[in-house]
Amino acid sequence: MSLSENPMTGEMRRSMANFVTTVYRGQNIIKKKVFMPRNVNSSAQQLQRASFKLIVKAYDSFGGITDQGFPGRPRIYSPYNVFMKANLDAAIDSASGTPVIDYSKLTVSEGSLPELVIGSATVGTTGITIPYETDIAVAKVSASDQLIAFAKTKKGSLLLARQVRGSEPLSTVLIPYPNISASDVECCYIFVLNQDGTKACNSKFVQLS
Repeated sequence: MSLSENPMTGEMRRSMANFVTTVYRGQNIIKKKVFMPRNVNSSAQQLQRASFKLIVKAYDSFGGITDQGFPGRPRIYSPYNVFMKANLDAAIDSASGTPVIDYSKLTVSEGSLPELVIGSATVGTTGITIPYETDIAVAKVSASDQLIAFAKTKKGSLLLARQVRGSEPLSTVLIPYPNISASDVECCYIFVLNQDGTKACNSKFVQLS
């Protein structure tokens, strides 16, 4: 630490280069910044970077479908921002030492609408069929709500279906893809938007077997 009383400099404040200046009891005080060496390639940082790349790749692979799933986000955040925030920690499984995505924990939509209650999905000659309860008597639920169901194959193809919720107590949505098998599918999700797309429900991971 250095003390300076040079009348030509007057009071010195703030920082310059790697020096910090301030005034104490009428004297200029100059301190040198201390830089702590950091290992920018630690195992933890390598894991974080690898996890980040995985979630970015997942976001890109959904082709913009998930952009509709976060309508209630703050205006300062993009759909990409909220997708990354929701999934960077929660959807990564690094128990083996190598990070992988746990698709059952991935969030593709988020919101205040009641969560959709689904039954056991089936895979057959016409595609993926997902049964669901319309819950039409529940507050905030409307027959005109839009269901979005989509799947991503292990080859990277996107399969998409949209339909209104409907007013019957039970209904189904079909993601068409002839003769698909459960082993062909990387992941599958379903969520709901209200009619004007300003509200969503939390997404559901669809288990296929």
